[in-house]
Amino acid sequence: MLAVHFDKPGGPENLYLKEVAKPSPGEGEVLLKVAASALNRADLLQRQGQYAPPPGASNILGLEASGYVVELGPGCQGHWKPGDSAMALLPGGGQAQYVTVPEGLLMPIPTGLSLPQAAAIPEAWLTAFQVLHLLGNVQAGDSVLIHAGSSGVGTAAIQLTRMAGAIPLVTAGSQHKLQMAEKLGAAVGFNYKEEDFSEATLKFTKGAGVNLILDCVGGSYWEKNVNCLALDGRWVLYGLMGGANINGPLFSKLLFKRGSLITTVLRARDKKYKEMLVKAFTQQVLPHFSTEGPQRLKPVLDRVYPVSEIQEAHVLMETNKNVGKIVLEMPQ
Repeated sequence: MLAVHFDKPGGPENLYLKEVAKPSPGEGEVLLKVAASALNRADLLQRQGQYAPPPGASNILGLEASGYVVELGPGCQGHWKPGDSAMALLPGGGQAQYVTVPEGLLMPIPTGLSLPQAAAIPEAWLTAFQVLHLLGNVQAGDSVLIHAGSSGVGTAAIQLTRMAGAIPLVTAGSQHKLQMAEKLGAAVGFNYKEEDFSEATLKFTKGAGVNLILDCVGGSYWEKNVNCLALDGRWVLYGLMGGANINGPLFSKLLFKRGSLITTVLRARDKKYKEMLVKAFTQQVLPHFSTEGPQRLKPVLDRVYPVSEIQEAHVLMETNKNVGKIVLEMPQ
């Protein structure tokens, strides 16, 4: 099969398609013929040599995919049959013509969605669902500050926050991104390049601050985050795009707010946790992608590339200009 490959860590120019061995499904696994796979920040970090896949995972890039079931491994429970269309959360391996998936990490594709749209759901939407509900314990009426509001996770989190009866506030780096976030349901957006988002957040919340912060930035935002966190607020950290180091009295400021700092990464979680997450998401959220009306959820796609243009796809993500997901289509 063909798979995205790089021989040494470095820039996008190192990526190319290579003929590699097709995997075989093991115990409780399904072989998926991949139609599309979306790009994630983890793919960029792995390509740069900064993010190794978890032990036992494929070293091929790709944390989410959509396609068709072609083979069931031994011990499968019979939920899936060859020919079924499905989308999958993966620890790696999605940017190839075939990938093996534990059957509990497959989800049906909602009616009305294309395979590229479906490929944009698993990693981004499960991350948003996890940080908002399982870790952030979002409640109706909460105000939620979502950093990188036009990213895959950000665009999902805006919609899920609205669905929970909470109020989404977003940060982004351009007017275009803020307009897109507001179209998806953001109550207000702040351009972090032009204003202090913490001051703007306090003004919007009449001095109360936000109940929940969804943060993929980390280091460079810590002081502003604590500044605009409400008393007893929750701050969920799930990425470090703004660096890992902090310098200053984080603990005393957080203690003064009685704030909770919760951290997570999804990729390294064990199979049992991921299966629980997939099951909860499938039951609670997935039906809303097919229902008509104001509560309808939609994956946001920026660009769809043929996988042969993998270098261009990485370059686009590195420019931070995309709104929503960048998706790769595999040759069929």
